[in-house]
Amino acid sequence: MIPASRRRLFVLYLLVAAMLVALGGRLWYLQVMDGTQYKQLAAANQTREVVVPAVRGEILDDEGNPLVSNQSSLVVSVNMSDLSQTPDGGQSVLRRLASLLGMSYTLLSDKVRLCTKGVPAPCWTGSPYQPVPVDQQVSVRTALQIMEEPTEFPGVTAQVQPVVDYPMPDGANPAQVLGYLQPITQQEMAQDHLPETGYAEDDLVGQAGLEAQYNTALTGKPGTETVSVNAAGDVTGTVGETAPVNGDTLVTSINSKVQALVQTQLADAIARSRAEGNDVDQGAAIVETTTGRIVAMASYPDYDPSVWTSGISESEFNYLFGASSGTPVINWATQGQYSPGSTFKVTSTAAAIADGYPLDGLYDCPASISIDGQTFINDGEPSLGYMSLAEALIQSCDTVFYNIGYQMWQTDDNQADFEANPNAPTQKMQQMELDWGFGQYTGIDLPEESTGTIPTRQWLYDMWKDNANTGEDWCKNGKANGTYVQQIEYDNCQNGFEWEPGQAAIAAIGQGYVTVTPLQLANAYVALANGGTLYAPKIGEALLSPSGKVVERINPTVVRKLPVASSTLAYIRTALQGVVTSGTAAGAFAGFPLNQVCVAGKTGTAQIMGKVATSVFASFAPCQDPKLVVLVMLPDSGYGADAAAPAVRAIWDGIYGLEGDTAALPGGQLPTTLPKVTR
Repeated sequence: MIPASRRRLFVLYLLVAAMLVALGGRLWYLQVMDGTQYKQLAAANQTREVVVPAVRGEILDDEGNPLVSNQSSLVVSVNMSDLSQTPDGGQSVLRRLASLLGMSYTLLSDKVRLCTKGVPAPCWTGSPYQPVPVDQQVSVRTALQIMEEPTEFPGVTAQVQPVVDYPMPDGANPAQVLGYLQPITQQEMAQDHLPETGYAEDDLVGQAGLEAQYNTALTGKPGTETVSVNAAGDVTGTVGETAPVNGDTLVTSINSKVQALVQTQLADAIARSRAEGNDVDQGAAIVETTTGRIVAMASYPDYDPSVWTSGISESEFNYLFGASSGTPVINWATQGQYSPGSTFKVTSTAAAIADGYPLDGLYDCPASISIDGQTFINDGEPSLGYMSLAEALIQSCDTVFYNIGYQMWQTDDNQADFEANPNAPTQKMQQMELDWGFGQYTGIDLPEESTGTIPTRQWLYDMWKDNANTGEDWCKNGKANGTYVQQIEYDNCQNGFEWEPGQAAIAAIGQGYVTVTPLQLANAYVALANGGTLYAPKIGEALLSPSGKVVERINPTVVRKLPVASSTLAYIRTALQGVVTSGTAAGAFAGFPLNQVCVAGKTGTAQIMGKVATSVFASFAPCQDPKLVVLVMLPDSGYGADAAAPAVRAIWDGIYGLEGDTAALPGGQLPTTLPKVTR
């Protein structure tokens, strides 16, 4: 061979040898160094992990009665991923199943279709890869037929599963407070990080109310069972298991007897208002302790929460979310935003005294006053002469508070009132309102809450920016010589950021731009009644383990002390006693045994252009040592003394059993210890 060929052959030998060495080294590494890992992978190919769901915790009232519980039920589910592999896409199976379950094929088909854009209820809100529960209360006979005929019902299962139940003790139905469960969505799965939370694709999670607020504690942690399988995929045994940790029980401060009482009186008040020709379709009522615990919270209209457990029909969906039905799914006690009317005068009184107005002074109550070219009248136009601030609260004299609002405006940095400044200082009276908890979240343990509005200079500026500078509302629709509304829009386009004297006057009686939630107003009266402590109210009282051990106590937290002298608060509380005995609520409480339970309160009548006034009554009792606050708020219902006050009277009567009824709370006493609970 020539030298060049010999060299090439030698190089080729070296390359082959190097490849053999590399291959041998890799084989040695896989078999010796990394053998353990591959043994584990091989073992994994022979085992499967099965999720063992945890039982969700219950929600109880303050005496241990279940508001939300779990009961075992035979549930039929359809796996559409399996059915889609059949020749006809599962139609024949669904038709046989519909006949067996006693429902129409159309309804069953609707239940298993995905909820996508434009698809009305009923439909499936969960993952397309998880079984869809189509009937949660089948008979044993039906379940056995499905299990015994797998070839007739491929992809269909019948299993015993815990199903949410709503016992409604004593008729209590705080549906909006409790919330509801729905299958976890793909977005929630991604957000909650499956390995950390243990959620599976067929899990139900809280989507509103207490169910959402305390979802993690109520859910518990699922367990796992590792089973061995053969080459055909059949289970041959159990390799290991981790037991699930069942969810904690939530004990609430809701008292079922008081809750049922409040619901009934709220519904009756709305029925009476409708009988008088008013178009009222929503309302709220609250009972709260003076330490910040919610005893009852009713929102009208309500609904049966069991509607969520077996799929919602289109008509049920429309009822829950429809404006024509009053949107029952919304908790109007925490989300409704209404003008408080004269119930707001307690904060105006506090602001006036803090600004130097004498507590023992006399204030004129004319039939009307003129402010900045506008006439503001006292409701009913009585001219009552000079009176104390207490009498102004008792008689609810508007013109006294119009004057206070206007006079405080005159001495409150007027230059800032007319500057378009996003950082303008807050007015003195509005700062007092913020200090009482208005215009902000209360901090209640519910995920759904509105803030209401307090028209600070910053708020006016933001509203002006949102409605004027976009060119889509005020500046687009306003006309200098148009209709009344168009003239207002034109003026707002030019000067919507300004805090004008007329606005200050009307805000002093809880109207104009001022709106509050019923909960905010009740919570403010809690602070008034207890001597000045503003709480973040709570519904949850404690979390208990399945064995009954206290896992966590839930207490209302102190937000702040009101910047109001204790003497001022005592003065206002005394005045509110007079509202009931000789003032605007005297008629509603005529004949009420105030010598047994002294009730103090304030009426509110908030006029709204083009609508009937909002009726409000906020109260507390007993007068000298307040324990409870009761509030009713009814939009489109007229005077506070005519609609809300009688409902509040009936609630106080029912709580104490004063006029022949059985007392919901004998002596007004709530349980002082947690109920004994084991599951």
